Amino acid sequence: MEIVKFMLMIGGMVLVTFIPRVLPLALLGKKELPEKVVLWLSFIPAAVLAALLAPSILLKNGNLYLSLENTALIAFFPTLLVAYKTKNIFYTVSGGLIFYLLISLLF
Repeated sequence: MEIVKFMLMIGGMVLVTFIPRVLPLALLGKKELPEKVVLWLSFIPAAVLAALLAPSILLKNGNLYLSLENTALIAFFPTLLVAYKTKNIFYTVSGGLIFYLLISLLF
C-alpha cells in the first residue's frame, strides 16, 4: 500500500510541475503576445531572484539584521553597483561572490 501512495505522490508532483510549464506554451505558443505583456514578463526573473535573496541578506534567525556585521548586506551594495553598471548576470553573481569573500576575509 505504501508503494501506491508513493507512486500517486510522484504522479501528483509531475502534474503540478508539468501543467504550469506546458499549458501556457500549448495555449500561447503560436500567438504573438502584446508588447506590454512581454515587457511585464521580462521583470519576472529579477523579481523572483530578489524574493529569493532578500531574506538571506536581511534576516538572521527570522529577525531583521541591519548591522555592519551583516556580511551579506555589506556585500550587497557593491554587487548592486556592478549589476547597475554591467547589466550582466554573470558579472553580478561573480562580483557578489568576490565581494562577499573579500568582506568575510577582511572583517
